[in-house]
Amino acid sequence: MKEYIDVNRKRWDELADVHFNGEFYNVKKFREGGIAISDLEVKEVGDVTNKKLLHLQCHFGKDTLSWARLGAQVTGVDFSSRAVSLARQLSKEIGIEATFLQSEIGKLDKTNLPSNSFDIVFTSHGAIYWLPELKKWAEMIAYYLKPGGFFYIAEGHPMALIFDDENETDFRVRYPYFHQDNPLDFDYDSSYASGDVKIKNTKEYGWIHDLGYIVNNLIDAGLQIDFLHEYPFVSWEMFPFLKEKEGWWHLPEEYQKIPLMFTLKATKKGL
Repeated sequence: MKEYIDVNRKRWDELADVHFNGEFYNVKKFREGGIAISDLEVKEVGDVTNKKLLHLQCHFGKDTLSWARLGAQVTGVDFSSRAVSLARQLSKEIGIEATFLQSEIGKLDKTNLPSNSFDIVFTSHGAIYWLPELKKWAEMIAYYLKPGGFFYIAEGHPMALIFDDENETDFRVRYPYFHQDNPLDFDYDSSYASGDVKIKNTKEYGWIHDLGYIVNNLIDAGLQIDFLHEYPFVSWEMFPFLKEKEGWWHLPEEYQKIPLMFTLKATKKGL
């Protein structure tokens, strides 16, 4: 898998600057205050005051620093060295203390980041697609959570991800549903966040993870599922025919509703 990961890392090193300077993420507005986390996520995660929170696949840290603004003591992890550099820069610019580490999830340093360190592990929105498998991911989540701590994820629903995201009128099955070891491969010269900016590292690889595969890996790692919620909206324009309303992308009224996003909370059992 190393070749796939290295290709993706080069792409995300380039995308980090594109996203940091683009309008989609609106870093200028974030510097002035505010929270990038949705009200739904804030409600479902609950009060984070003085909680230690580990954010996996944090990109350049905007969401991580939002949790810090809500009172958490935050650590963000991302495999892109450029994204981590920008996260540290942003943390310094806005005067919010945070720790950012450059690492693949499965290669986190257990010496400097010991077990049972965090009350909350968080990840969200288009993150796990970039992971070849979820067994080690789930084990690392369980390793870093304190007994009684919990993991929370908000993510695109695997059912919705089977459909052609380029078809402009309706749902047509294009991708597999069930997890497979071999990645999907694409060649894009732009980003979902900045379509007008052309990038050099056009190749990317991603992996399908069905809902059962996600849930069962968390259970196998020793976590107890507290809830699994499904929603008929999502945080990005997953399909060209979705309509934006109050920060979420919805299906038009004439369409049958299907789940576009799920959220899940899972707790590490106490000793």
